[in-house]
Amino acid sequence: MSNMNKLNQVILSATLALAAGGASAQMRIEISGVGSNQIPVAVAGFADENIAPQQISAIIKADLERSGAFKLIDAGVITSMSNIDYGNWKSKGADALVVGTVAKAASGDYEVRYKLFDTVKQSELSQLNVSRAPQFTRLTAHNIADDVFLKLTGIRGAFSTRIAYVKEYDKRHYELLVADADGDGEQMALRSNEPIISPSWSPDGTKVAYVSFEQKKPVVYVQNLITRARTVIANEKGSNSSPVWAQTGNKLAVSLSKDGHTQIYTVNADGGNLKRVSNSAGIDSEANFAPDGSIYFMSDRSGGPQIYRMNGDGGDAKRVTFTGNYNISPRVSADGKTLAYISRRDGNYQLYVMDLASGQEQRLSDSTDDQYPSFAPNGKYIMYATQAGGRKSLAVVSVDGRVKQRLTTQAGNIKEPTWGPFMQ
Repeated sequence: MSNMNKLNQVILSATLALAAGGASAQMRIEISGVGSNQIPVAVAGFADENIAPQQISAIIKADLERSGAFKLIDAGVITSMSNIDYGNWKSKGADALVVGTVAKAASGDYEVRYKLFDTVKQSELSQLNVSRAPQFTRLTAHNIADDVFLKLTGIRGAFSTRIAYVKEYDKRHYELLVADADGDGEQMALRSNEPIISPSWSPDGTKVAYVSFEQKKPVVYVQNLITRARTVIANEKGSNSSPVWAQTGNKLAVSLSKDGHTQIYTVNADGGNLKRVSNSAGIDSEANFAPDGSIYFMSDRSGGPQIYRMNGDGGDAKRVTFTGNYNISPRVSADGKTLAYISRRDGNYQLYVMDLASGQEQRLSDSTDDQYPSFAPNGKYIMYATQAGGRKSLAVVSVDGRVKQRLTTQAGNIKEPTWGPFMQ
């Protein structure tokens, strides 16, 4: 349980710090499509879960449903985690069964026990025992959903991860917000009368880099979500934009115009050791580090904006996209196998993915104004900004295009999403 306790401590500190900034209205999720070969799973109501602030089994069901990977079987409430009637559940069409109990400790924490059973092999697949303060009931449910996803698909779940994004209410009211991956638990990290753009998570999930115009010009900051302390990373002459973290967490790439045309630089996480790594007569921007340390970026050196790849310290730039005359916003999956980007074709700005080994690409969206793709840390889903009913909202799509979600809010335009890392 050491990793779980560390996760609890980090998120507790970050959430309490963010809570001081206030919360906004929660988002609404609309789901369409299902994955291929859905796994039928029954999620039973947890014994005594009504004593907890939120219904844990309902959160688990919602997580599994929006993944598109599971077909949920009605299970009712099961009060005992022993003596499972495997044949009964198999006859109901469930290949797996989730059961659990909730109890309140003398400390005030809620103790949640969960088990996952394979009804086909008639065996126990997994179990977790988690004790947390009441405000982390949702996190516990997300952790259980992550475990179910891992044990049944072989892929790590991302339900307990966090997202960051910008909400714009008008031209004088901007907020940088952090929330659960499902849009719940929304907390404000920064409020400003000037635009906030390009948020980017640190690999350890404790900091966010972003661009703020509060000094009447674009300046790159790094904000610690636990202490709320901010550090200026880039405030050079001209434009300072597009911060993104290297996987090592010790440096970022930024786009600066201090020497004329916008070019890509690396800078230490404390703002030191600024180094230029791209060198073209055009505009180089929107860097993104691949797992091997190389950098994918947008450049108009060939005429229109296209995506290139270069070494992490600069040099050996090679063009990656060749279809269409406008390809921007490259983002690489955690395994380095897939590239997500925005391509303009027939006047529409849409989300595409490319298999980097074969060069084969696939369009994932059917909207007309998509922006800012960001991979889930397990590489199986992509979040991006889009338009819905004349307002900007967030959308999530599986990398095979089968499962789609839209996250909307009653007030403001939501944009610039970035999906946070796994918490180790």
